[in-house]
Amino acid sequence: MIITDKLKIYWPVNMEFERIADKKRLRFITSAIIQNIPITGQILDVGCGNGIISRAIGVLGYPVTGIDSSEKAIEAARAANNLPNVNFMVVGAGEISMPPGKYAAIICSEVLEHLHKPGHLLLKLHKSLRDDGILIVTVPNGRGPRELFVTRPVQFLQRKNLTRNMISSVKKMLGYKGTTVQSSADDLTHIQFFTYSKLTRLAWAHNFRIQKTMKSNFIEQVFPFSLLFRRSVFLQKLDCWIADLLPRIFASGFMTVWRKY
Repeated sequence: MIITDKLKIYWPVNMEFERIADKKRLRFITSAIIQNIPITGQILDVGCGNGIISRAIGVLGYPVTGIDSSEKAIEAARAANNLPNVNFMVVGAGEISMPPGKYAAIICSEVLEHLHKPGHLLLKLHKSLRDDGILIVTVPNGRGPRELFVTRPVQFLQRKNLTRNMISSVKKMLGYKGTTVQSSADDLTHIQFFTYSKLTRLAWAHNFRIQKTMKSNFIEQVFPFSLLFRRSVFLQKLDCWIADLLPRIFASGFMTVWRKY
């Protein structure tokens, strides 16, 4: 009951995310932890970026450790943090070495798509997670609207020397930054493009099963719709609602809860 009361107060007032899709993802993560993990359970936020999710969980009283390979992101996370139960460390994905079974929940939000070998990380997380713990994974849909019509074309063009500067100039002119509110890291390139079936196979191959799935949004981040949607909370909410109604293939991202098997 105490956690529930804190959540009711916290959501309307202290949200650092502005986009409705980001708020939806944060609610999914927080709800999964509240429903499955006691308040004393240790939480690990892998690829925590600027620490928004870590602090959101910490406000509820959970002990949280946020790790990221970007010194710039961890510096921003520490600067924004005033919670004694939340701490941040610079740790690369390949450098993670945690005691077996230490964590009741591990968050891996918008991380796996940036890794050349996500399976290597999952092996370490499986070892660090308690047998009754949960792994929360969110990833873009590799064949969803945003990845197909924005991320893949832009990354392809950025590999071409003649177009890289032009694209950067156009993005700045339209108000887009190279970083996100979640992370100040210099390199946010997507390497993996997960379909839901590929994500399911990845989970099973590393002794996890996907217990729960939710879709994020639909076309809100696809240009030119993004120019309009970014200015309208109503349209963003509508977009998230439509994503829930459509088949998974049309979602721009997946939010999932994994358990060991």
